[in-house]
Amino acid sequence: MIQPHTLLNVADNSGARKLMCIRILGTSNCRYAHIGDVIVAVIKEAAPEMKLGKSEIIRAVIVRTRKEFKRENGMRIRYDDNAAVIIDQKRNPKGSRVFGPIVEELRDFNFTKIVSLAPEIL
Repeated sequence: MIQPHTLLNVADNSGARKLMCIRILGTSNCRYAHIGDVIVAVIKEAAPEMKLGKSEIIRAVIVRTRKEFKRENGMRIRYDDNAAVIIDQKRNPKGSRVFGPIVEELRDFNFTKIVSLAPEIL
């Protein structure tokens, strides 16, 4: 459950390290974002000499949350951190690599490029 002002780790190599959620996209009155939701975020920490810098406003998709994620078969998946992957307007990732495990339900939300770049799919 990600809400505005939540800090997230970045799970790709786009140059950003930490994000802060500003807005949840999709509905006008949505309080929380879950795995697969697109958010508007600001970059709080960035690696030097990379294409994305500090205080840029970007879009990102949530790929991991500390709040458990329940599947249809009853299994619950919980991660150690909140993480997101930075995307562009066409919903393609800006980085060329994705770090850490990703749930396969992202494929249902049409983020197949992110799923194909992930090293581990749960």
